Amino acid sequence: MYAKLLLSLLLLGVLQQPVDPWTPAQLMEPADLAARIKNGTAPLLICVGPSGLITGSVETGPAHEAAHLDSLKKLLVSVDRNREVVIYCGCCPFVHCPNVRPAFNLLVSMHFTHARLLDLAHNIKTDWLDHGYPVKQEATHAK
Repeated sequence: MYAKLLLSLLLLGVLQQPVDPWTPAQLMEPADLAARIKNGTAPLLICVGPSGLITGSVETGPAHEAAHLDSLKKLLVSVDRNREVVIYCGCCPFVHCPNVRPAFNLLVSMHFTHARLLDLAHNIKTDWLDHGYPVKQEATHAK
């Protein structure tokens, strides 16, 4: 009896964990992106969260909201499917982020062959800002 209950609880916990639509190979390290921004070879970089702080990024708004996900789709419609596209949020750890999964799923459903997610596993402050990586000019004035 207790074994069945324990098994049920374990399965319920597993089923409630968000499923990541990206593979480890599709994660981009912040240091790699920062270097590419500095040398002028940055991919199309899209913020799918509340605040696009990274130099060169395009903001579409929090992707958990339908209107912002539609904005992302409208932006992507005219983009070559073979172009490298990197999305990021950074609001919180991936396990809790409401934005990266719907946005990445959209990239996959639109058949982007080089879809990537910036590996901000903790948040944008810890994984980007604290390292002194490039931020938009207006972000430096807001600090």
